[in-house]
Amino acid sequence: MSIFDRLGDKLEGKGRTILYAIAGLIVLAILVGVFSWWRGKHAEEAQRALGRAIEIAQAPVSPTPQTGTTGPTFTNEKDRAQAAAAEFQKVEVKYGDPYRTLAHYFRAANLLTVDRASGIKELEALTHNGDKEVATRAKFALAQAHEEDGQLDAAAALYSELAKANTDTVPADTADLRLAAVYEKQGKKQEAANILFSIVEAARKARDKDGKPVPESAAARDAADRLQRLDPARFAQLPPEPPKDLPF
Repeated sequence: MSIFDRLGDKLEGKGRTILYAIAGLIVLAILVGVFSWWRGKHAEEAQRALGRAIEIAQAPVSPTPQTGTTGPTFTNEKDRAQAAAAEFQKVEVKYGDPYRTLAHYFRAANLLTVDRASGIKELEALTHNGDKEVATRAKFALAQAHEEDGQLDAAAALYSELAKANTDTVPADTADLRLAAVYEKQGKKQEAANILFSIVEAARKARDKDGKPVPESAAARDAADRLQRLDPARFAQLPPEPPKDLPF
């Protein structure tokens, strides 16, 4: 009890100060709670806005009116891309990261259809973005644009970088598959076959931690089909496909 007596003596005459301190802590707790609620609400709003823009970017394109569809539809890809780019820009202006940077990437990708030069310029800038996932997405989209435009050397350089990086966003086999396609367009049949062979060989030899075969990716299956068409003799040198697990 003597401890409480001494504490009471020290706090004597300081009641108002203590009340102010307690009130300040309560106000601070309320502000933190309000901010957390606002941030969560703002994030949900940003996600919905980004979702709406993505829905527009993926909307059906048909020259004739569509029946039985509840979402937006467009008569041509240019109109769809223009509408999507405008919607993504709204997200950029209104919300912060990560929504702003992701919306910027999607807007740049859609600009390729509306204003190709501007789209390529913005994608090039995004390849240096601090968000590694967005930078990787932009680099892959830029490589595809170069490939479509016949700038095969530029496309091959970007695909090679992506294959070496081997990220979850763009796995090595996905980038290598596109690189092989570029080499084939350039008439480099042997280089293309080597890449396709490596993709399939690695996939067929892959094992999980229990030593079981890892299911082949879509890229690996596509690589096998392309190699069989491009170089049947090299395809025949592949290791056999691992046996499929039988249901019991």
